[in-house]
Amino acid sequence: MRVQRVLMSVSEAESWTLLGDDGEQVEPVERFLAYLAAVERSPNTVKAYAHDLKDWFTFLDRRGVDWRAATVEDVAGFVGWLRLPPAARDGRVAVLPTVAHRCGASSVNRKLAALTSFCEFHARHGVVLAGLLVTTQPAGRRAASATSFKPFLHHVSKGKPQRRRVVALPAVAARPQVLTAAQAQLILDACGRLRDRLLFALLLDTGMRIGEALGLRHEDLEISERQVTVVPRDNDNRARAKAARSRVIPASGDLMRLYADYLNREYGALDSDYVFVNLWGRPRGRPLRYPAVYDLVGRLRRDTGVVFGPHLFRHTYATWLLRRGAGMESVKELLGHASITTTVDTYGNPRELRQAGENPQVGRSAGVRNGAGRPAGDAA
Repeated sequence: MRVQRVLMSVSEAESWTLLGDDGEQVEPVERFLAYLAAVERSPNTVKAYAHDLKDWFTFLDRRGVDWRAATVEDVAGFVGWLRLPPAARDGRVAVLPTVAHRCGASSVNRKLAALTSFCEFHARHGVVLAGLLVTTQPAGRRAASATSFKPFLHHVSKGKPQRRRVVALPAVAARPQVLTAAQAQLILDACGRLRDRLLFALLLDTGMRIGEALGLRHEDLEISERQVTVVPRDNDNRARAKAARSRVIPASGDLMRLYADYLNREYGALDSDYVFVNLWGRPRGRPLRYPAVYDLVGRLRRDTGVVFGPHLFRHTYATWLLRRGAGMESVKELLGHASITTTVDTYGNPRELRQAGENPQVGRSAGVRNGAGRPAGDAA
């Protein structure tokens, strides 16, 4: 089986499907993924569900179990199967107890969540597994204290039964990793071009997602106001702004000066609305795409020895703000989270953050310029 990218015939929107070993679509999965696309779930979400359900159908196929007849016992077996290395999943090799699990608890729980959604979608067609995977528990002190943060209008629903999955692994929420000030500076200094330096400086200075940065237009950067506007829109490079609404993020003067230098010294008279474009590759002027960014990240990781990805800059931005005393609600708005619960669950107690780790001495414009006052990596 394999997950295949597809384009919708009318809108040309991106989606994903699951193909069987015969090259045909796996019909129950396709119906579910088509539903997700129809209700405008993110293509990345559809892709993740496709990969998770690929694992489920592969497991059932190797056991000779029809997907409509699967039981909770099969789901439990699926969990154990996911934890095995690939070579052991078909029984070719034995696994010693000391071998690390292939899938972590959080990854397994994500796949179980996808499976539960899939089964609930097909429940109206008589698939009984959905009702066995989810149960309800009476509301009480235990349910109410599952998190220290109580959302708005919590009092309205606190007396109602709570839904929970029957099969789930205990998982400890790991705090996101962040860059130190020295690591951030090292990455920026390793960028040999202003465009690349601007991209990572922007991520560090605003906490934007990489998809939001790749979708930026020149009209979104207001130099005099020192702010960047994130606008959800369709982009030619398929970059996505995850949030459903626009937001304005304050930016540093150093970042805006770096943007102006980039326009004058590299971008030139190029006719494009996009901020980040191909300047040395072909076709010149085309909006920069995800693969090009990850190729750049790979080169910088080799050059600097720092293991990082674009999203690490976002975690660093949020953590640095919280360590300096920013309110959780303010950080939630700057990051574009739909719910403050997401912010709290991701970054935890601000007091603990301020007491732990490094407290960088650089400002929010960390490392945008070098000591000589001009962008590092540019020709003199």
